[in-house]
Amino acid sequence: MSMFKDIPVDVGVIYEGERIRFSDMQVELGGSREPYKFEVVRVFPLNEVEDSKVTVVGPDIKDMKEQTNEAFGLYIKAAGKELEKDLEGVIERRIHEYVNFIEGFMHLNQRYDIQLRLNKKSFQKGFNSFSYMAKVLERLFKSELPIVEKIEFVFMTDRDKVKEIYPEVMKIYEDRDARARGLKDEDVDTFYGCTLCQSFAPTHICVITPQRYSNCGAISWFDGRTSARIDPKGPVFTVEKGACIDPEKGEYEGVNKVIREKSLGEIQRVCLYTAFGYPHTSCGCFEGCAFYIPEVDGYGVVDRNFRGETVNGLSFTTISDATAGGRQIDGFHGLSIEYMRSRRFLQADGGWNRVVWIPKSVKERIKEFMPPDIVEKVATEEEAKTLDELKAFLTSKNHPLVETWKAAPVEEAVAKPERAEAPSIELSTTALPITGLPAGMNIRIILKDAKITVKKLIIKPNPEK
Repeated sequence: MSMFKDIPVDVGVIYEGERIRFSDMQVELGGSREPYKFEVVRVFPLNEVEDSKVTVVGPDIKDMKEQTNEAFGLYIKAAGKELEKDLEGVIERRIHEYVNFIEGFMHLNQRYDIQLRLNKKSFQKGFNSFSYMAKVLERLFKSELPIVEKIEFVFMTDRDKVKEIYPEVMKIYEDRDARARGLKDEDVDTFYGCTLCQSFAPTHICVITPQRYSNCGAISWFDGRTSARIDPKGPVFTVEKGACIDPEKGEYEGVNKVIREKSLGEIQRVCLYTAFGYPHTSCGCFEGCAFYIPEVDGYGVVDRNFRGETVNGLSFTTISDATAGGRQIDGFHGLSIEYMRSRRFLQADGGWNRVVWIPKSVKERIKEFMPPDIVEKVATEEEAKTLDELKAFLTSKNHPLVETWKAAPVEEAVAKPERAEAPSIELSTTALPITGLPAGMNIRIILKDAKITVKKLIIKPNPEK
């Protein structure tokens, strides 16, 4: 792009989706190992913003040790005659897209979950200061969102400063989310879609409704409406929801139509309020993920800031790898923390009466939105670290699911997605590997109404035993 001739690396859409592995990394900002990180945009009057000003509080990129992980805060002050406070979240979410245009720069997630990596090659080319990042952001914001007339940047890498500002920023996010609560999905004729993550998840389209935030947690229905209005050709667009096919599962004719078009036919149907039977696709930027636990016929939910293993022995990374990329995986449901505050949360699956385990930090943030009688019946990592401990806890608390265990075996209680009749499966002497499963993930395959023909069976002793 001609507007970036003074930037030492290329800038363009061809670099979207670029992954930077640790071995190629010069520096990481934020990420799961660093608790203090954020990106926030605030709108100010024109006379309170010094256009193009860049302030760096703490070490600049060139002053950081190679392959280090740093605290990171980006505070942007924006101004314009037509710029309103309601546009803060819209501008903020564009940071993800614009930073990914930079050659050798990877940006993941949003708000307080951000992870940024710069690779060694771009650093060696001269991209060694936040001033270059500010130039890219300023020029893209002003060219694509002309209502942004003035913009000022404060980059923070001093951990004490980021930690000091962090509570203030979290309060900004919470106030923003609170304003969006109250409106119901049935009150509107229009939903919104977002394809910002398609560079990483080509078949993913986030469907944003009044009661279902974007998976990343950064775009409410009101943000979607504002974004589609000011940038009609942008990544956030109008979705006429059309006739309701299933109010319990949240399936709509208009949503299915848009999903088919935007995924090039890869995804045919989406049900918004369930993790079984055409669940909403997951991108990779989701704040958390619901996962089915067949041993108790319930759901756990884990967020990306949770370190260690969940109650079934899987980490967030493993669970994320199992469902990210724009896929529909029964039993997994990428979601935002705000969606957990919604009355539509896993509505078709039983809602909170089906949830059995969540991290303590998440529970503290949302417990006032949980049904009062269920709060103490949902375990955290402090009450249950194994499935046996989970079963004992649920029994002692008389969780609603305990009664269902007596009524039916777990295998029979699994929600059944709507699928075509199972085909016959014929196994030859050729090995039939199962690919795409994350390391450490144990699975059980149950074939029902399937015909299996085995032409040859070879049994060999295990040399390790």
